[in-house]
Amino acid sequence: MPGKTDVYKLDDGIVDAFYAGTSADAYKLLGCHSSDESGKWRFVLWAPNARAVGLVGDFNDWEETACPMGRYRGLWVVDGVSAKKGDNYKYFIHGEDGCAHMKADPYAYYAEIPPDTASKVWDTGDYRWRDWEFLQAREKKNVLKEPVSIYELHTGSWRRKGENTFLTYRELADELAAYVKEMGFTHVELMPISEHPFGGSWGYQVTGFYAVTSRYGVPQDFMYFVDTMHLNGIGVIVDWVPAHFPKDAHGLAKFDGSWLYEHENPLRREHPQWGTHIFNYNRPEVRSFLLSSASLLTDVYHVDGIRVDAVSSVIYLDYGRSGDFVKNKDGGNIDYEAIDFMKAMNTELLAGRPGMMTIAEESTVFPLVTRPPYDGGLGFTFKWNLGFMHDTLEYMGIDPYFRAGAHDKMTFSMSYAFSENFILAYSHDEVVHGKHSLIEKMYGSYEEKFASLRTLYSFMYAHPGKKLLFMGDEFAQFIEWDYEKPLDWQLLEYDSHAGLKLFVRDLLWLYRSRPALYGDDFSWEGFCWLNVDDSSNSVFAFERRFGEKRVVCVFNFLPLEAKGYKVALPAGGRLKLLLSSDEEKYGGGGKTVPHKNIDSADDEVNGMKYSAEMDIPPLSALYYDYTVLPAPRKRR
Repeated sequence: MPGKTDVYKLDDGIVDAFYAGTSADAYKLLGCHSSDESGKWRFVLWAPNARAVGLVGDFNDWEETACPMGRYRGLWVVDGVSAKKGDNYKYFIHGEDGCAHMKADPYAYYAEIPPDTASKVWDTGDYRWRDWEFLQAREKKNVLKEPVSIYELHTGSWRRKGENTFLTYRELADELAAYVKEMGFTHVELMPISEHPFGGSWGYQVTGFYAVTSRYGVPQDFMYFVDTMHLNGIGVIVDWVPAHFPKDAHGLAKFDGSWLYEHENPLRREHPQWGTHIFNYNRPEVRSFLLSSASLLTDVYHVDGIRVDAVSSVIYLDYGRSGDFVKNKDGGNIDYEAIDFMKAMNTELLAGRPGMMTIAEESTVFPLVTRPPYDGGLGFTFKWNLGFMHDTLEYMGIDPYFRAGAHDKMTFSMSYAFSENFILAYSHDEVVHGKHSLIEKMYGSYEEKFASLRTLYSFMYAHPGKKLLFMGDEFAQFIEWDYEKPLDWQLLEYDSHAGLKLFVRDLLWLYRSRPALYGDDFSWEGFCWLNVDDSSNSVFAFERRFGEKRVVCVFNFLPLEAKGYKVALPAGGRLKLLLSSDEEKYGGGGKTVPHKNIDSADDEVNGMKYSAEMDIPPLSALYYDYTVLPAPRKRR
């Protein structure tokens, strides 16, 4: 197939940035774009090692030689193509390897519904946004000092129409916004919505980094989803996967007959655990590809944050490798090129977009993940606290008789709580692959499981750090999450599940109403242990602070009442009950009635001069407003 030799003028500034690895808007240059109002389209492709490229699609009967593309500054271009919005197309590439490759457009906005794989002629400029007030307010907020309570969900299995029909983005928006607003979550987090061929990957093996998946509608439908969330005061976070990509023939793998997006060295090319390719973070055009993909989500789709999946697999050269790996120039296992990319990505996304957040799922103790690049950090806003998750869930699975020996599982997190800006996450990863649902992880009888889960959620929402719960955890889904089925909403017909949902709702709204619980999540100024060493009773108490605002939080992790228990206080004052997880309306026993108001006594406990005596129900949590009374003046 001969190549077309016509020369087309493109935006040289974007081209320069693309080749420099600094472009955050390469989607304006590459891919499919309307070239005029008469229904003509321009297609631009990066495939530098291809011998020839032709555009094929519905508009030319998929004839391989009907629409050859020409070269401009190393890019393949064809302009003035007569096509209809929604037409399918691909690139027919004669590769460097001498083979013909039929490839989808890496920069396409929209694609066929899987298992079909063609890209679609599309644009995104005709949606009329209504969320300007939300975006203006977002710019003025410091998210570190705001309440952040995230509801994580999988778009295709939250609810369905019947058993097998997905909700569209628009249907999901209307139903989800009402539900999340009622419950009191501040944000939703969507597992990846980028186009992916295999549903069983849950979206984590992406082929279309610029296309929202067509399973639930067109790009404008997803815009409606984000818009609707914003109109209801709900932020939107999406999972984004720059760690790897699958080997599907229509995707990025060996795109132009050469190792283009992936590394040439096989020891750096593949993730052995997942059977996927690793991006070459040192190649400028690949950096622009990824950087622009993330920017597209914020600038075109108005999302408020991205959670970067599997950061550890990106930054460690030996990740998942039991044998040889390519060491860095200093003989170590850190991928300096990937580190530079992460820093550049966070700088781009956060510096020019006030109110945005980036979140790292990083499973090791790699330092300074949430510190700015100018201080040697990676620059993320938040990092998932996986240590807190593992320790607390392990503790809750222990027979209470033996919890005294594991007391540090609930206190160790405070030894590193302020080393990063953490999100405490009970995510989808904890309710799949034989790990059991959260309710099933709790030790004890049916009633004790629910009491334990209420207490655990209370501990989480009082503990320093922002919060995340996976869908179904708010009403105690008993079976593990299955991406092919909707949640078991019928469980809400039972009092225990309905009571837990009511409790989570009240807990979330209480959290949002008390700045002491969120205003200072990242320093010791916002936290003080009151009772920390009482392993024999498995009772914990601490104070959360923000300025003059204080909340005392008390937890009993034994199925026994702690009657007349003395909680240490740093100053004299009065406690006013805000929440008891044992109330009957939540499914609790309600037999032990906590004191609604408690005045401190001059009775030293744990080295503090004051204390408050209270009755703590079995397997329960109590929150109290704490008003410090002025110390009496000394007589002269």
